[in-house]
Amino acid sequence: MQQFSFFEDKEEQQDEKKGSYTKKIQIPIYEPKGEKPHTLELADISKYQRLKNKIINSDCPDDVKKFLIIGASRHIVFNYAKIANFYAHSDAETQDLIEQSALVIIDFDKAIQNGYGRLSDKIAQQYLKQKK
Repeated sequence: MQQFSFFEDKEEQQDEKKGSYTKKIQIPIYEPKGEKPHTLELADISKYQRLKNKIINSDCPDDVKKFLIIGASRHIVFNYAKIANFYAHSDAETQDLIEQSALVIIDFDKAIQNGYGRLSDKIAQQYLKQKK
């Protein structure tokens, strides 16, 4: 596997210093390593579980509990290296769902289509014009 850099050459570094954006998008290539990880290895949910249990056992109204449980999900810690390996070993349907969940970003255009790269109309038009 090759090392990658966001800055490919000095010209692009100068553009970056000037505040302009580069048209070049380089996505690192991932090569699967070893066996497919078990789903239990993909995320640490320990803090989420602790908070969820406290919320469930609280005297809060049910609608508040539901909201707090949604908020507690922010404490789930994803292991993106293992998720990438899991993705590489998965079937097409699972891969598509992983991409839709933005757990991996394989295709920049698909990421925008799925709403994970919000662009203003002007920037989107410029992107499409340059892509042609």
